[in-house]
Amino acid sequence: MNKRELTCIVCPRGCQMTVEMGDEITVSGNLCPRGKVYAQNECVNPQRTVTSTVRTSDGGVVAVKTEGTIPKAKMMECMEIINSIVLDLPVKVGDVAYEDAFGTRIVVTQNKE
Repeated sequence: MNKRELTCIVCPRGCQMTVEMGDEITVSGNLCPRGKVYAQNECVNPQRTVTSTVRTSDGGVVAVKTEGTIPKAKMMECMEIINSIVLDLPVKVGDVAYEDAFGTRIVVTQNKE
């Protein structure tokens, strides 16, 4: 049986959890059901939100993030997409910078004139 120690990042409690993976996945140390779901997902199919900046037409940059999570294994490919984007100004929070990056959108997280 494979064992893994995790710190939950779902809420500020930061529960120290132990995940045992065999025929079934068992989680201990979580104080809420969300921690259990996080631990199971982290061990089977880790997901991440990507935050970065993209270039703008004036030579500057503007902050962006993935609207949802993407598979951790796709983070570098997502950064290649982000690095290829150049946005025309003005932009505002919520504007879509890229429509489909591994099932989610890349959106602007700051206003810029």
